[in-house]
This record gives sequence, C-alpha cells and structure tokens, in this order.
Amino acid sequence: MAIQSIARRFRKDNPRWVILLIDMTIVLFCYYFSSYVINSSKGRFDFELMFQKSFTVTLVYTISFIFYRTYRGIVRQAGIQDAARIMIATFSALGILMLISIVARNTFSREELFGQFLRLSYAVSFMHAFLTTVALVAARVFYRTIYESLFLHGRKLTRVLIFGAGNMGTITLNILRGDIKQKYKVVAFADDNPSRIGKMIHGYKILGINQLNESSLQFMNVDEVIIALDDNNQERLNHITQVIEACAVKIKILPSSAKMLHGQIAVNQLRPLQIADLLGRAAIQLDNPIVAEALSGRIVLVTGGAGSIGSELVRQIAMNTEAKLIVLDQAESPLYDLQQELKHLISSDSAFIVGNVRDKQFMESVFQKYKPEVVFHAAAYKHVPLMEHNPYESVRTNVYGTKIVADLASAYGVDKFVMISTDKAVNPTNVMGATKRIAEIYVSALNGLSATNYIVTRFGNVLGSNGSVIPLFEKQLKNGGPLTVTHHDITRYFMTIPEACQLVQEAAIMGKGGEVFVFDMGKPVRITDLAKRMIRLKGYRYPEDIQIKYTGLRPGEKIYEELLASDENTLQTHHKKIMIALVNTQDAQTSILKINNLCVFVCDADPEKDQMDLVSRVKALVPEFTSQNSKFMDLDVPNTQNKTTQKH
Repeated sequence: MAIQSIARRFRKDNPRWVILLIDMTIVLFCYYFSSYVINSSKGRFDFELMFQKSFTVTLVYTISFIFYRTYRGIVRQAGIQDAARIMIATFSALGILMLISIVARNTFSREELFGQFLRLSYAVSFMHAFLTTVALVAARVFYRTIYESLFLHGRKLTRVLIFGAGNMGTITLNILRGDIKQKYKVVAFADDNPSRIGKMIHGYKILGINQLNESSLQFMNVDEVIIALDDNNQERLNHITQVIEACAVKIKILPSSAKMLHGQIAVNQLRPLQIADLLGRAAIQLDNPIVAEALSGRIVLVTGGAGSIGSELVRQIAMNTEAKLIVLDQAESPLYDLQQELKHLISSDSAFIVGNVRDKQFMESVFQKYKPEVVFHAAAYKHVPLMEHNPYESVRTNVYGTKIVADLASAYGVDKFVMISTDKAVNPTNVMGATKRIAEIYVSALNGLSATNYIVTRFGNVLGSNGSVIPLFEKQLKNGGPLTVTHHDITRYFMTIPEACQLVQEAAIMGKGGEVFVFDMGKPVRITDLAKRMIRLKGYRYPEDIQIKYTGLRPGEKIYEELLASDENTLQTHHKKIMIALVNTQDAQTSILKINNLCVFVCDADPEKDQMDLVSRVKALVPEFTSQNSKFMDLDVPNTQNKTTQKH
C-alpha cells in the first residue's frame, strides 16, 4: 500500500514550489559542504560565520532559479535542456555572488556586520557552483529513476532500436522517454547516412544499415525497430525495410516532420509500418489549390458516400472546401459514423441521406430538393466473385443505378458528373468489370447529348478498402495464418485511398467532358510478394511462422489487371501522373438504346432463371468481355468461333 501511495504521488507533477524548495535545500547543503572542505584545509573553519553567509548565498540562488525557471520543468522528463538551464542559473548566481563579494571587500571592513555577511570566499563559491550543478542534475536523474521503478514497475520492457539519427530520431528518443504508459529502452541508433555512421548520439553509437541483421538484433535483444526519418522517401523507406524485414522484429514508423510541426507529437503517433508506406513508388501528390477553390460554395452530391472511396472523398471535400455536401448511401451505420465524424467540419445545410441509387423516384426527389451542381458517383458493387454469382444485382446497381443518376444529372442541369470506375472494366473477364464498362459507355455517350460534363476516373485496387486483400491478410495474420493467395503469379496495381480521392477531385476540375482519366500507378505488385512483406512487417518469419496457401483463381478473376485496353492510347495532362485514355467510342444513340434495353430487361427478369440470358446481353454490349473460371465461359464459345471465322 505504501509503495502504491508513493507511486500515485509520483504520477502527478509535484507543485513547482516543492521542486524549488528541494533545489534550495541542495544548494544549502552544497554550500555547507564546500565551505567545510575549503576552510578546514586552511584551519579556519567557522560554523557560525558559514551559517551567516549562507543566507546571502541562498537568497541569490533563489532569485536566479526563479528568474531562469529551473523548477518549472517536469522533473521525471528532465533532459539536456533542463541541465543547461540549471548550469546557466547556477553560474549566473555565482557571478552575482562574486560581484557582491568584490563590492563588499571595497566598501566594508572585515569587522563590520555587512562585511562578514557579504565577503565570500572565491574558492568556496566556485566549488559550491560546481557541486550544485552536478547535484541538481543528479537529483533529477535520481527522481526519474525512482519514478520509473515505482510507476512502471511490472510493465513489460520493450527494447527499441531507432533507425534515423537526425532530428526525428532525437524526437523519437524523447517521446519514448516521456511515455508513462509503456516502458521503453532504447538500445541503439542506426542510419544509412555514411557521415553519421560510427558517431555518437545521446550516448549511443550509430550503427550502419549493413550492420543490421538477425544475429546482431538478437544479440541486442531488440523487440522493435522504429523508423524515424526526417523525410519518408518511398525508395529509401523500401530499401531500409527490406533489410530489417529479414530480422523477424516488429517495425514501426513515425510520421514525417511536417506532421510533427502541427503538434501531432505523441507515442500514439508511432504506428506499425503499413504496406501503404511501401507502394514501391513515390506517393502521388495532387496539391492543386484550384480544386478546393472550384468546389467551395457549391452543392456536391456523393453517392456511395459511406464506402471506402466515397467516405474519404467526403472527408477531403469537407476539410479542404466550403462545399455543401449531400452524402447518400444505403448503408445506415457507416453513414451515421461518417456524419458524427464530420459534424464539426461540414456546413449546417449539408445532408446525409439513406437511400438506393436504383430507386428512380427517390433519387429524383433528392435532385429536386437539393439541386446538386457536382455529382461524384461512387455507388457500386465491386466484389468480383460475389457479382459473378449475382449478375442481376451487379447490372441493377452498376448499370441501372448509374443510368438513373446520370440521367438525373442531365435533367437537373448538373455542371459535372464524375463516375468512379475500375481497371477491371478494361478487357473484362468478370460480370462486375463488364457492368462497370457498360456504365462507362453510357456516361461517355450522354456527354455528347447533354450540357452536363460527364467524366470517368479509372484506377486499380485501393489499399485498405472494404473487402480488399490487405484487411484480409490482417485478419489471417491475427489468426496465425496461413495467408491465402489465389495464384502464385497474380499481380495488381495499387494506390492509397487518399490518392484515389485526390485523383477524382482533380478529374472533376480538369475534365471538360467525355474523358476517361487513368493514373500512372507505377509497376503492378505481385500479391505473393505483398503477403511475404506483411508477414515480415508483423515480426514473423516466412515460411517458418506463417505460410502462404494458394487457393486457385476465383470466378472471373484475372492474373494480370490492365489500366488500358489494347486499342486505347493516352494523352498527357498537365499532371505527369494523370493521363486521358482515348477510348473506342460507339454511336452514342445506339449505345444508349442498347443499354436502355438491358435496363428494361434486368428490371423485369427473374434473377435466378435468367442469369445466362442477362450475361449474354452484357457480352453483346461489351464484345471484349471474355469470362474466366466461370460458368459464363460457355457463352464465349460461339463468339470465339465467329471471330475465328471472320479472321479467315
């Protein structure tokens, strides 16, 4: 009970006057000790005279400490700056005492009262200043040690290696030392800058990146490696992590110094390194102030606003513009969560609406009431295997739902309509991709027949989106594996959710109507390699700790995705990472008529009995749609024969 009581006292920062009182006690004790040592060696120690002079010493030191505020720091978090402040205050007091002593020697005789009080020994004063500085710094170190042993007693010690011996490395060291919830011990620093390797930082020798291997980290008993770089350059980060991944330790990362400057500095900013940090390319930045300016003050409708892309799009618009947001989704709970998250950012006349884009009458009421000026259409079904088994739902939402919203955009004079598409719409091998391609065709066809500017954005897989591979791997890792991959050679293009949403906004402003915008997303990522990196980033070994299991391609799944069809070329835009696909266009009126007929059929068809008929109609609209690993492959045989006949 007594130890717990003491620990509770140490949790709170002691009142500042208590710290000052303790400091002055140390000052007084050091003066008595210095006076005794110096005067005893000369055979003239006088206790009464020493006691009288101590009042002058104590008064001057008290004034100096109050002036320099040495007592105001949190003692259990004392560092080099606190030690420097103590030294300055101590030697400032010494200077004042020397000045007083010189004046007293020239003004008063030794027998006068003031002469006795104010004539101080130079030797005693110098020794006293030195001892006081050492004792005050040592006291703070002692206080901190006692605090850690009492308050953090019994907590698991985490041994940490900090990679990065620059400013961010120092910040990380201070963060770890100041954490009261977790007990950290920094065992070493490391860096890949040759000019730093071998030098010392805060008492630690800086190791080189080539010295980091499994045996060296095991020798130091390292539990975690924290990457603390002044600039999280993608290529540099990739190189560092590839070296550390093989060492079976957990890897964490500190945000860039830019975020630190905004006051976001705390232990909870340390987070596990994520695959999003290691895309294999530099993150795409679209910092265009014209985007925020163009959307500010406008009425913006976002369909599918509670989904992965839609919700991030809403967040970015809410944070960067003063637009009136109309957020629509059929998922009630995620929509409510988003509303609560953004209620302090959005305007009071913004609205969060539960509804379905397939409900024409309902959607018309939304357009009639809110009269949106810009529409971001993100509502869609996106999961390939599910849509392969539910083609009726895929067409109803991805085609008919898009048609309803696009038609209403034209009818109500919307300025710009931006559809969010996918790389799976390119040479589709599944129903989901084919329905998104039909939606692209319909939107592009409408562009030439309406005053509304219709724009399509097309990109690859989004890291961390609902149902994507990263969350799946996370769950499988928590369960001890194995990680499931459908094919050994399967690859995908990846981007982060913020990147995707920046593209969509940029396209909305850049587009003049009729464009299909695509990203230069770098090289595709092999899913097997991604799985191995995730295993290692969690501190496991592959395949000793966690294995990878190959399950075979799912219905409609491609091994390789494409961003452009074989008969498409691109035009460059003002941003080197954004291109315009020159899509093969059909006669607009014919395309619209065929898609209208498909929508009429899907509204009347039996979702169980008419699947083959429905998909055959989809294939007629998208001739390049060739099914893979699906029951709908039977529908491709006549088409293949016809193509062969035509070729001969």
